[in-house]
Amino acid sequence: MLRNVEPAESLKGLARTKARDYETKTVTLSAADEAANEGWTTDKRNRRSVRLRRNKSQQVLLEDRVWTLLYRMGFTYLSVSSEELLLDPKSGEEIGQLSVVGINEDIALAAQCLTRERQSSLAGAIASSAAVRPLLSRSANSQFFPNIKQQAVLAIFTENLTLSTAVREQAKQENVILFDAQDLSYYESLVSHLGPAAKYQFFADMLPGKPVSALAIRIPAIKTRIGGTSCYTFSISPEYLLKIAYVSHRSKGKASDVHTYQRMLSRNRLNKIKKYISEDGIFPTNIVVNMESRRIRFERIGQDDQENGLLGWLDIKPAYKSAWIIDGQHRLFAYSGHEKAAKARLAILAFEGLPPSKQAGLFIDINAKQKSVKQSLLQELYAELHWDSEVTEVRVRAIISKAVQTLDADPESPLYQRIQTADSIKDSVRCITLTSLYGAIEKTEFFVTKERKGQTEEFGPLWNGSNEATLERSTYVLKEWLSTIRLGSSDWWDKGSGEGGGLAMNDGITTCINILRSVFLHLAGEGKGLPGLSNENLAALIRPYAEALGKYFGALSEEARKGFRDLRGIQGQTKRTRRCQQALRERFPTFNPPGLDQFISEEKAQTNIRAKEIIDRIETTLQRVIVEELKRECGSGDSEWWTVGVPKQVRLKVTHRHEEEDGRRGGKEYYFDLIDYRTIALENWPLFEPILGYGKGNKEKRTAWMAFVNERRKVVAHPTSAVSVSLEDLAQLEEYDHWLINQLSAGLSADAGEDVESHENGAD
Repeated sequence: MLRNVEPAESLKGLARTKARDYETKTVTLSAADEAANEGWTTDKRNRRSVRLRRNKSQQVLLEDRVWTLLYRMGFTYLSVSSEELLLDPKSGEEIGQLSVVGINEDIALAAQCLTRERQSSLAGAIASSAAVRPLLSRSANSQFFPNIKQQAVLAIFTENLTLSTAVREQAKQENVILFDAQDLSYYESLVSHLGPAAKYQFFADMLPGKPVSALAIRIPAIKTRIGGTSCYTFSISPEYLLKIAYVSHRSKGKASDVHTYQRMLSRNRLNKIKKYISEDGIFPTNIVVNMESRRIRFERIGQDDQENGLLGWLDIKPAYKSAWIIDGQHRLFAYSGHEKAAKARLAILAFEGLPPSKQAGLFIDINAKQKSVKQSLLQELYAELHWDSEVTEVRVRAIISKAVQTLDADPESPLYQRIQTADSIKDSVRCITLTSLYGAIEKTEFFVTKERKGQTEEFGPLWNGSNEATLERSTYVLKEWLSTIRLGSSDWWDKGSGEGGGLAMNDGITTCINILRSVFLHLAGEGKGLPGLSNENLAALIRPYAEALGKYFGALSEEARKGFRDLRGIQGQTKRTRRCQQALRERFPTFNPPGLDQFISEEKAQTNIRAKEIIDRIETTLQRVIVEELKRECGSGDSEWWTVGVPKQVRLKVTHRHEEEDGRRGGKEYYFDLIDYRTIALENWPLFEPILGYGKGNKEKRTAWMAFVNERRKVVAHPTSAVSVSLEDLAQLEEYDHWLINQLSAGLSADAGEDVESHENGAD
């Protein structure tokens, strides 16, 4: 028998407690200090006691969320606590611990909840759950609904756990259902929209195809054919249809749930329709559904006029998830919990055995012209429309469409809630369009590398046979690749399109996909049989390249990141990709994508030219400023600024050079080396600190920028060498150049102000 299970209607107070994300307790004043050491904080101080509060642990919070979900779904009986719930009626011994138990007339559900700290017990939890199934079934039937045989369901809800292939296979073998954090959030959202009717969606996911007890009916119907498919017209109560209907929402985003074309329900729209129903409103249009052929049987009534339809009896032997809603979900679910759900009637147009692709196509035909449906939805629905196409390349595009949506829906994905779907609003985080990512993947030859006259000859590294296996491989490898890159540059990645961002955006992600293609080509060129590798081994093979790319992104300066983001168009995308390939070449010398050598050669020439222009400008500016300031401070005669302002070691070197050339360039000031200006500035620091001191620190640190410029001058002074100024160094040179110009402009403004002030004082 089951212990600690009570009618849900008597647990309203417990429901309020479990719905909170914190727990409370009241203690004496003397016990408050000791409780503070356990994480409790004061919520309210009374005269003789203290009410304390603390956040629930992750484990307790997960258990309470699951319990609250079942309560809101309207389960008739619920467990009171997660203490030992099962008692063997023969031995009287407790034989199992369950987190939550919920029972109603259809299902007896026992759930365990596991968070990261209990990762090691997952396999054991699956085994123990399977062991209590017979006892759960007997106890539920004997204690609560003796005249109804219920389905016993064992489930495990997890949060922040990594579910291996072996664990998933074990759960499948033991018939234990696994739900992750994404699933739980989806059902919480669904119950917020639907109320108690959400439990039928929940049941459908747990028991697809299981017959619904005592619901077989016979109703009058008209059979006809539309678009080559048999269909039936009849009326039925909303209460009945709610139990067998199923809507696969795109917001759920499960990779295994391919047939997903509906938008999430709008609560505002549901409330308006509920009000319309309460005011005796009627719906003159049909609810459009698809029903499985094995769940219906039609018996016509002596009529031969098939052109206008056949009149007869339609026998429905319903099961969970046997009536898929194509159109009209809001009209149907507005009846959830409504007093008229049992007596009202809805007009139904039921197609028989319509493939998912045609269901999605019909959904588009019905809705595409409505203002509330965006045309961009077509891109998302490509998977549903073409999943079973006979053309390989078309099926590949369907897989890509679903893979992109899965990456957006998976909480463990680096693109989680970062991709703009038809129903989402763009912001600084959700700034990657589905179209751009879809296009980047489609162009990469990840799946089909050669096709001639419709006969596929070669497959790429992400192809894995069936649609489902290829989808799993694609999402796994792409997630691992992008996650590793993000790990090395998370501060930049997480900014999205916000200030200082530019990596986790359309162009940045496209670059990452382009680099993955070149890595695949490189590995294939080394003889690696990529298509034959397991998902895990393929991800491990490309991981070092992803780590190197992430490290490259993470090391870019703010100026270089801005330059990366500012690159636009096809040329900008090419340059971004080539620079990333160049970074990988430094880590992997044999990495040589076609065209990279030519790019490096051209880039070297261009960066050195730009760097030389900047260095020449800086050197000319320093020469002018140094000499002008020394003459102004020490006097313009050679015996003044030259002797007093220039250190002796510099004077000797410059004089020797001036004599060797007989002064052909002009005065001695034209024979300084760039690095000499730093020596002069250090010797006359009080004079030059305000205009040539960069950053913070002592004078050596604040003049180190001149040494940096001098070292790069050596590089550009020898164009035939194999060395070039890096893009990062070029960005730094640009930064120094802009800073120096601003410094001198500010100095001129200040000097002008002083001159005006002196003039005014003289006038007085």
